[in-house]
Amino acid sequence: MKMQQALDDSIVLRSATTVAEARRDLADHMPDVLICEVCIGQASGLELCQFIRSTPSLYYLPVMLLTSLATLQDKIAGFEAGADDYVVKPFDARHLVARIRLLSRIKRLEQSED
Repeated sequence: MKMQQALDDSIVLRSATTVAEARRDLADHMPDVLICEVCIGQASGLELCQFIRSTPSLYYLPVMLLTSLATLQDKIAGFEAGADDYVVKPFDARHLVARIRLLSRIKRLEQSED
C-alpha cells in the first residue's frame, strides 16, 4: 500500500528519497511528524534520527520509523537512534493514522509546556 493511500485527507504528505534531501527539507519546512524508512538508498534513517535529536531546532520533532525490519535488535536500534515510534510493514492504515495523530498530539503537549 502506498503511504498517501493509507493516510486520510487530513494528513499532508511530503516525501524525500534521500537522507540529504530530507535534511534540506527539514531546514525549510517543519512537519508535524517525520515518518522515515530505516533503509534509504545508501544511507540510514537511523542517521537521520540521530541528526534530528542532535539539532536543537528539530529536537521536539516526533520521528516514526516505518520499515520491514522487524527483529527486536532492529527495533532497539531505532529507539536508541532517537525514534519515538517503530512501525513494521505491512501496516494497518487505521492503526498508522492513529499513531501519527498520537505523535502529533504529544508534540503539541510538549511544546505547550515550554
